[in-house]
Amino acid sequence: MNAPRFRFPHLRALVAGGCFALACLVATAPVRAADGWRPLWDGRTLNGWKVTGRGTWTMEQGALRGVQVKEEKEYGHLVSEAVFGDFSIRLKFKSLRGNSGLYFRIEEKGFSGVTGFQAEIDATRDVGGLYETNGRSWVSKPTAEQVATWYRPGEWNEMSVTARGGDITVRVNGKVTAELRNDPGRREGRFALQVHGGQDVEVWFKDIEVRTP
Repeated sequence: MNAPRFRFPHLRALVAGGCFALACLVATAPVRAADGWRPLWDGRTLNGWKVTGRGTWTMEQGALRGVQVKEEKEYGHLVSEAVFGDFSIRLKFKSLRGNSGLYFRIEEKGFSGVTGFQAEIDATRDVGGLYETNGRSWVSKPTAEQVATWYRPGEWNEMSVTARGGDITVRVNGKVTAELRNDPGRREGRFALQVHGGQDVEVWFKDIEVRTP
């Protein structure tokens, strides 16, 4: 028996296209799951996070927007409820004004409300450096010339931090920007996103994902 023929070519194209899309979805889903990355922010709510200090956090266009005004001296943070030891975290950020940062392995105490490591985010300088708040201050501070090779001002940038015991690596747009080996600092804590006190700040975050061993 001959196979049935489509009387309408455009229907045949739609069926073929749908089958192709489904095949792609089935093929890619296991790869992403096996990769180990999972969302740390759901893209719609603040579930799994809490706001501390001052500043304003809103969700706009599928991203988190953090704002602070210069007149407000208190710092603001968006802190993860979960605690992490060894991890890799990655996100996209866009810094339009002022200073911010991706904190990790923090405690909620001390000046500014958090104590621990910060991968530096700023509209103009030091992006990708490592700063220990309420500790050693700058542990790895890049030069302006170095920052210019990996940071795109006013645009979306990718940042990742990997921490395994005392070994810590920070990358911005795929380039290593800070690297520590056998560091004596804290080995577990929460993540936090910052809006700096005493500055006009506008910073955006999206696609926040984490992977654990």
